[in-house]
Amino acid sequence: MIQLLITDVMQAMAPILDNFQLQALEKTLETFLARFRIEEYASPFPIDSISDDTLLDAFIAAKRIEGCSEKTLIYYSCTIRKMLQQIGKSCSHITTDDLRAYLSEYQQNSRAGKVTIDNIRRILSSFFAWLEDENYILKSPVRRIHKVKTTQTVKETYSDEMLELMRDECGNLRDLAIIDMLASTGMRVGELVRLNRADIDFEGRECVVLGKGSKERPVYFDARTKIHLQNYLLSRSDDNPALFVSLQSPHNRLKVSGVEIRMRNLGRRLNIPKVHPHKFRRTLATKAIDKGMPIEQVQQLLGHAKIDTTMQYAMVNQANVKIAHRKYIA
Repeated sequence: MIQLLITDVMQAMAPILDNFQLQALEKTLETFLARFRIEEYASPFPIDSISDDTLLDAFIAAKRIEGCSEKTLIYYSCTIRKMLQQIGKSCSHITTDDLRAYLSEYQQNSRAGKVTIDNIRRILSSFFAWLEDENYILKSPVRRIHKVKTTQTVKETYSDEMLELMRDECGNLRDLAIIDMLASTGMRVGELVRLNRADIDFEGRECVVLGKGSKERPVYFDARTKIHLQNYLLSRSDDNPALFVSLQSPHNRLKVSGVEIRMRNLGRRLNIPKVHPHKFRRTLATKAIDKGMPIEQVQQLLGHAKIDTTMQYAMVNQANVKIAHRKYIA
């Protein structure tokens, strides 16, 4: 109860005092109020009149303006709402200990991995940092909860033989063009299905895709992809502007799930493990870095905001590391 009183006093004085003065005030209040016992306390400050749902809606609206996708916004909203329901306190009264206990309990009950827990921590950090920036709270309780250390796992990529097998056995011109587009551009599957015929520059062998955060970027494809893509488009009789459409009439725009199902079924037929669209992207990043492409250029190619994300996608061929060691060190 005393801590709630101190928090509200600090919030009320935050616009008037600087950080040094606020810290001095907090210590003084803790020392002085420790002599008293406060049985009941109701916060008189306006923040308690603003519901958590209202604050969450405002945060989601702010993220939507920043360009987050609807899928991301739903994930943010569900994650934050679940935390608020579990802790059972208003946003202004949630402490660092509350969040640590919540994350620990969530990990134990759901048996979630470290990556999942860190994703939740990151979303909560974004939410409370926004509340702090908007002066709804004095200080984010997530500040002292550090990034969760995760184990770096070596993720699989496609070998050249696997790619050729998929090309040979995919069964139709559309799927052949999809495989080539994913393998040569490194684009996301969501970016692939949003493309229209008019977006393709065959002369320059490039196209502009709409990536995460509604950011556009150019991607490039090779000569083989150009030929297979042209062959596929020439085989079509529909007037749908979409670059990739369903094989059956009425030839609607292909969806992400449609591409994923086709790739998964192809992998099962060829006995290739874990065939999915995103693996093409990881394969391209790995090959590019392995062949000496500067990491900054790979970052631009993949459309990553942070270079750390690019590094997670890429693995350097161990044989090349051995050769480099002999060249530069041994």
